[in-house]
Amino acid sequence: MLRSLFCICWGLLLLPHLARAQKSDTIRTPPPIKTVELDTVGVLPSAVDTKGWLLLDKDIQLELDGAVRNIYNFKYDRAEKQFRSLRRRYPNHPMPYFLLGLSTWWKIMPTNFQTQQYDKAFFAYMDTAATKAQKLFDADNNNYEASFFLSAAYGFDARLHAERHDWRKATVGARRALNYLKKSQEANGLSPEFQFGQALFNYYAVWIPDNYPLLKPVLLFFPKGDKKLGLQQLRSVAANGFYTGTEARVFLMRILKNEENNAEEAIPVARYLATTYPDNGYFQRFYALLAYDQGEFADCERVSREILDKINKGMPGYEGISGRYASYFLGYLMQNRYRDMAKAKDYYQRCIVFAESTGDTSGGFYLFANVNLARLAVKDKDVPAAKRYYAVVADKADHKSEQYKEAKTWLKKNGKA
Repeated sequence: MLRSLFCICWGLLLLPHLARAQKSDTIRTPPPIKTVELDTVGVLPSAVDTKGWLLLDKDIQLELDGAVRNIYNFKYDRAEKQFRSLRRRYPNHPMPYFLLGLSTWWKIMPTNFQTQQYDKAFFAYMDTAATKAQKLFDADNNNYEASFFLSAAYGFDARLHAERHDWRKATVGARRALNYLKKSQEANGLSPEFQFGQALFNYYAVWIPDNYPLLKPVLLFFPKGDKKLGLQQLRSVAANGFYTGTEARVFLMRILKNEENNAEEAIPVARYLATTYPDNGYFQRFYALLAYDQGEFADCERVSREILDKINKGMPGYEGISGRYASYFLGYLMQNRYRDMAKAKDYYQRCIVFAESTGDTSGGFYLFANVNLARLAVKDKDVPAAKRYYAVVADKADHKSEQYKEAKTWLKKNGKA
């Protein structure tokens, strides 16, 4: 549900992107980051005046529940109509601007951040949300809702700047997000929403230095994390959060699959997301991937066919990246489950077309589609086709991989070293 709303730890999460961009002859040392102390003891609700807080308003939650579902189901127009209505009634509150920014974020997300046509609107919404929240915070620096939105808006802003490789702006946004994260976490006893950022921080504050040693000096300015506690908190928010529950599930799914290498635990989370939001191409392709990994081929096939059908219908959020996943999975199933080589070839070729349309030709499904087409061509004694596909494999595959060795051996044997 709104849930993707409040990624208050985005500032920290952009650090892996910073790490990948570092080069020994170009890196500049950023200014020191102020130590952020994250309180673990929540403020008692009775000690805080929450009057005027839309975040905790049950009537607003009921009103926005359908709109937030529409964001995750990629029904952007319907969602934004309600958010604009909220803006008319609360023109000085950050929530409606942040929600409009969130809707824009999910227009970018399914493309793996390749599209830039929504950047200007996204940054404008987040800047306005931060400006509105800052006014509330200046009037009352114990307004934890204001600090919550400040951290969220600056964090999202930082994340997209990191994706665009604008490291200066990303770093500025991250520093601001983390400063307000400290303040908003003081209210973690008021609602599960406030615990979300702490959960991500606890996990990634340990994971990042373990996986990106170059960032260890930077992480000295941060408090210690606790991966086990972070995952526990993330599960709690996923189960209990109204706004942050779905986003907690998204991170839990990704962390379990990518960071913890635990696809078995990730797949029920992915299944829930893909079932609850069946028109979300990102959720569907992630679930198809996990179903493929875990050998749940019936579900993998069903979801992959749905993805390609929705691409053909031109549904929002369904594009070449999801098509690349789906067509590869179907090619594999046609080849190995149904033994229908003609359909397998067709799907593999479609995978290649999708990959080339999005520029994703450095490996992955693109590479394996070419490998399988080469093998099928060899089986059919179609030497020109085999040479064509193996030449791509030799060009794209890691030189230490079995696929590279296979391609080079065949090409050498058949007159093309």
